[in-house]
Amino acid sequence: MEQITNWLATNQDLIISFGIKLAIALAILFIGKLIAKVISNTTKKVLTKKNFDKTVVSFIGSLVYGIFIIITFIVAISHLGFNTSSLVAIVGAAGLAIGLALQGSLSNFASGILLITLKPFKSGDFVEVAGTAGIVEEINVFATQLRTGDNKTVIIPNGGITSSNITNFSAKPMRRIDLVIGVGYSADLAQAKAILTKVANAHELVLKDQEITVGVSELADSSVNFVVRPWVKTSDYWPVYFDLLETIKVELDKAGIEIPFPQVSVHVNKEDSDES
Repeated sequence: MEQITNWLATNQDLIISFGIKLAIALAILFIGKLIAKVISNTTKKVLTKKNFDKTVVSFIGSLVYGIFIIITFIVAISHLGFNTSSLVAIVGAAGLAIGLALQGSLSNFASGILLITLKPFKSGDFVEVAGTAGIVEEINVFATQLRTGDNKTVIIPNGGITSSNITNFSAKPMRRIDLVIGVGYSADLAQAKAILTKVANAHELVLKDQEITVGVSELADSSVNFVVRPWVKTSDYWPVYFDLLETIKVELDKAGIEIPFPQVSVHVNKEDSDES
């Protein structure tokens, strides 16, 4: 007991100095925690006002809070006189190892943030992404869910979406239908063009304030190909597409204009040879 008392008396200044440093370190931790919470909440509010997904807002808010807590802890330890170089190296190595282990997930997460921020499509849009076409049902942080035309659910990792072309068929209010109609070489082209133009103009859902293009586009192997390009509302694209094809076939048949199918002519040359 006497030795402890003597040690305390001898190192009184050292103890007081360490006590002050400890108090300051605890104050740094307390204040740093408050600052981290304020910054995290502010970040969440800003992201919420920007209409970010709730999951993204929560994740980024927690990430910001965790980063500031780690920085605060390192500053507090450093103030006590400890060498923090090793601690920083350990934290950095651990972060690198976690990053490598979660490389695919982090890539999908970053892609999810890009999709939510840039908004190349939204729920309800008909899109083609990563080789799959369908209606967007959900856009999550790590993956996007589509519903295909035959009512299948396809879940695509966001990394695969942002690394390939994105085609949004619902982005514009109007779409152009591109039909290719072939007629025989013996057909009256003027008559065929008149019929195609009449059919396109007669459809009630074709936009009359937009120009309809009808013209010869190709002299193919077995047919003379016309293009028929009317404009429609995006929501009317497929009904008009199917109606026009059916009506064009009926009207060309009435006019006696053949829609030819591919044909191959084979010529056989017979050579007579004398038998010896």
